[in-house]
Amino acid sequence: MTILDQAHAAMKADEATGEEAGARAFWRALADAELFLVLEREAQGDTMEPKVFSLSMGQMLLAFDTEERLATISDTALPYAVLPGRVVAAQLAGQGLALGLNLGTGADSETVLPPEAIDWLAAMLTQQAPEAREARIARLAAPLMPDGLLEALTALLPPQALAGLAQAEYHDGGWGHVLALTGLAPQDEVRMARAVTEALAFSGLDSAALDLVFTTPEAALFGRIARAGLVLQASARPLAEAPAPMAPRGPGTDPDRPPRLK
Repeated sequence: MTILDQAHAAMKADEATGEEAGARAFWRALADAELFLVLEREAQGDTMEPKVFSLSMGQMLLAFDTEERLATISDTALPYAVLPGRVVAAQLAGQGLALGLNLGTGADSETVLPPEAIDWLAAMLTQQAPEAREARIARLAAPLMPDGLLEALTALLPPQALAGLAQAEYHDGGWGHVLALTGLAPQDEVRMARAVTEALAFSGLDSAALDLVFTTPEAALFGRIARAGLVLQASARPLAEAPAPMAPRGPGTDPDRPPRLK
């Protein structure tokens, strides 16, 4: 089984119990996957034309998560391009085209992603990066995060980077989280901001509920966050005598639910 097969099976299992973690994991796996997209003809340099198929369920593009699966649907070699799922979603967004994933292969991940599902995925991948709120922080405490998000954030960090994460109460009465990143080169900050935003989107936590700041290990803010919350490096570890988590959840912790596939 491929990663997409496993993620699709987990999503289906979760749907039976009403859980959404499996659905978010599937969409994240799809965004990260390399897809073999069927083309109308061989690509010319950077120019490529995906082949649009008119099937009983509507017009769609066909993509496969392995070259072997692509080869099973035709006796002749089909022109194709290998693209990340996030790129395919961005190109399809708003065009009213579905995406047939592994159709005709009998794979566990064989499914049709309708246009509205593709639009949802593209929107999740293009949210603006979180920005630090202007209000001053009144106090900090141990973070309250959805299951798996700490692991996802830790996995994003390059070896030389550190992240301090805490829940924040602001003087304006707002609640949220603040993530301070240090040890990153300036050219890596934009990439990291986008990656954090994607991790938030797929976890179910709205990016508006988290302030992302880039700082230095010696900065006073990083020290405050580290003392009150968590330091993320190779693994998340609570610091000694961390205050008990605050009861209120941050705003935006119930975002739109991921689409379900029939």
